[in-house]
Amino acid sequence: MGTTAIIWVERLNRFLWGCPALILILGVGCYLTIRTGFLPIRKLGYTLKLVFRKLRQAPDTHGVSPFQAVCTALAATVGTGNIAGVAGAIALGGPGALFWMWVAAFLGMVVKYAEIVLAVRYRIQNEDGSFSGGPMYYISRGMGNRWKWMGTLYCIFGVVAAFGVGNSTQISTAVVSMNEALPLFGLTPSFAGNLSMGLILGALVALVVLGGAKRIGAVAELLIPVMSVSYLLFGLGAVAVNYRAIPQALNSVISGAFCPKAVTGGAVGSLWIAMRTGVSKGVFTNEAGMGTASMAHAGANTKSPAEQGLYGIFEVFVDTILICTVTALVILTSGVSISYGTSAGAELTCLAFQSVYGSWISLFLALSMILFAFATILGWGLYGTQCACYLFGARWGVLFGILHALTTILGSVLSPTLVWSLAEIFNGLMALPNLLALLTLSSEILRLSKPYLSIRSTRTSHALSSIHSPTA
Repeated sequence: MGTTAIIWVERLNRFLWGCPALILILGVGCYLTIRTGFLPIRKLGYTLKLVFRKLRQAPDTHGVSPFQAVCTALAATVGTGNIAGVAGAIALGGPGALFWMWVAAFLGMVVKYAEIVLAVRYRIQNEDGSFSGGPMYYISRGMGNRWKWMGTLYCIFGVVAAFGVGNSTQISTAVVSMNEALPLFGLTPSFAGNLSMGLILGALVALVVLGGAKRIGAVAELLIPVMSVSYLLFGLGAVAVNYRAIPQALNSVISGAFCPKAVTGGAVGSLWIAMRTGVSKGVFTNEAGMGTASMAHAGANTKSPAEQGLYGIFEVFVDTILICTVTALVILTSGVSISYGTSAGAELTCLAFQSVYGSWISLFLALSMILFAFATILGWGLYGTQCACYLFGARWGVLFGILHALTTILGSVLSPTLVWSLAEIFNGLMALPNLLALLTLSSEILRLSKPYLSIRSTRTSHALSSIHSPTA
């Protein structure tokens, strides 16, 4: 793509993530947080207990367990954005971008909760007994047929985003990370090597995605806990080594959120840039507001929309509050030089880890990036399949799976900078119809959430079990 086209892509990206989009994202989050009585804060403890209690719940014949739905959604959210995206946010928006990622996460918890509640409420049952749901269904079934066009538009954006957000950005960033580790073994990065990695991962993607939601859920259930815990342990270890720098790092985050110029030396000169960068990267990592995770949760064998919605709170907490924060603190406490106001990616995170563990950690990070990328591609494979089937019918699921695998191969040889810009554009395009639907259906969200809103005790499962979602 030529220079002129790249400039226009960047302009479109800035427009979509301009003032209207941020007002809508933060506004819907504030509105739902207040209407639900700050549900994420009140029920976070109960949510964590719920997740651990249902870790081993088996799926029924036609569905996936609630925990497998969580892992599938986390597979799509916990990806290279947690490593490369956080580094890019700090470089472009200053340390204060992390603060706005926290804000986006706090408000995003109730947004993702609401998305899942509606997805389970308005899902449909397929001929094989499985369930399908997501924004396109709660738009068309909840808002009425006259708004069906908006659900169709969402799915069009979703199919394209699956190739970009959920595929090309992931494999492209993983390839860059692996190329940086190759010199440790006396190897030189090459086009052939990148293509080989793409071919291997593409074959694995086809094998899993074509197996449907149950196979994706089973693989995600194995990958996500191990990957996330391993990365967190290494990250916390690096922060612990540089613990003396933690107060200064946190101070730069708070100060940089409102006066980035004071922290970045003028390279990032406005509150707006820090906010825009933090919120857009936050949405990219946790996907709250895009409605995508609700497609995974709609397939869970649950009868309680509200209880399943609590898993959305857990996902945002793990993705942004835990993993993204650890990545940011590793960078900010490491003392590595940050070229504020310029693009950065996984290489900045890698340098920060190397300052503590040495060059060998590059291999761990490269492998982590590959596994994170693979898991995200699988999760988005489910989302893209759901969107394609909604648009064209169930037969198109197989064709999409094949195209998704081929995109993995193509993404291994594309420029990561351009791919990331395109990915953020489609994030914004998907968020707009979804957030409008959440506002329109807010009364239904509150109705389904009533047991949690009216009962202070955490023992509400018996009350929620009486709220069933329609399956047809």
